[in-house]
Parts: sequence; C-alpha cells; structure tokens
Amino acid sequence: MNEVQEKDNFWLYIVLGVVLVAGAVLMVKSSEHDKYATAAKNIAADSSNSAYRNDALHSGGNTK
Repeated sequence: MNEVQEKDNFWLYIVLGVVLVAGAVLMVKSSEHDKYATAAKNIAADSSNSAYRNDALHSGGNTK
C-alpha cells in the first residue's frame, strides 16, 4: 500500500491569520488618524479649543 502524506499547512494558516489581523489593525488605525486631523489642527491654532484647557497646567497651577 502506498500512503500519501498530506502536507501540514498549520504554520501557513498561522502566518496568513497574523497578516490579515495586522492588515485590519493598520487599516482601522489609518482611518481613525484621519478622523482627528481637523481637531488637532484647530487645537494647534488655538489651544483654548482643547478639552483639557481647565487642567492644572492651564489654570495657573491651581488644581480642581
């Protein structure tokens, strides 16, 4: 009898899974970065637009 051994593709599946997950994470990160570009530009132009303007650094050292 001739037994034909199948090639084990376990590591191929692992590598493909890692590549797909990494690609998805990079795509989401890229799209989220663009979402906040306008806000970052506005804050850079006028720091009073920041949500953190009432923190200790901007209130003369006084804490809330």
